[in-house]
Amino acid sequence: MNERRIMWGVKGALAASLLVGLVFPDIPGVAGKGWPERCLGYPLSALVVPILWRLNSRRRSRNGDHARPYPHLADALLVTPFLLDLLGNLVNLFDTVSWFDDALHFTNWIFLVLALVLLVAPAVLERWTLILLGSGMGALAIVLWEALEWVIQDMGTTGLQLTYDDTIGDLVLSTSGGVLGAAIAARLRSRRT
Repeated sequence: MNERRIMWGVKGALAASLLVGLVFPDIPGVAGKGWPERCLGYPLSALVVPILWRLNSRRRSRNGDHARPYPHLADALLVTPFLLDLLGNLVNLFDTVSWFDDALHFTNWIFLVLALVLLVAPAVLERWTLILLGSGMGALAIVLWEALEWVIQDMGTTGLQLTYDDTIGDLVLSTSGGVLGAAIAARLRSRRT
């Protein structure tokens, strides 16, 4: 299966998952979990890579450089964590499987950092630089994510049940997943070059 089909499959599944939650708001994993806010924010993940690629292509064109091929895999990988979060809610895994949230934080940050490193990899040469850059981006992303969760809960969303222990655990697990994702991406890049 080619990377373009994977990208469209992930983006289509994201849209379908959001729609299911809107049509059936009383599903146990959806009710009280900030689904309307997710419907506003999660689609943005599907726009990040196209916008960045377009801006970069325009800049390269003005400079007389050739446009780089569209990063379909990085686009799919960036959307995947949002899709997995939605699917986990739709089948109520967050409330029924005690370790699911922890596993998802670790796994999602592997995908997220893989995507980010693959996006910046053409501009960075050394493997260790990619690992450090990806790890830092992953750590910053989880801090921003946890801050956003806090804001959403503070706005009155009742189903998140955030605690100090949960937040610290999420920070550690996501950062660890991000380091692994950065290492995998750096290795993939060195194999491609």
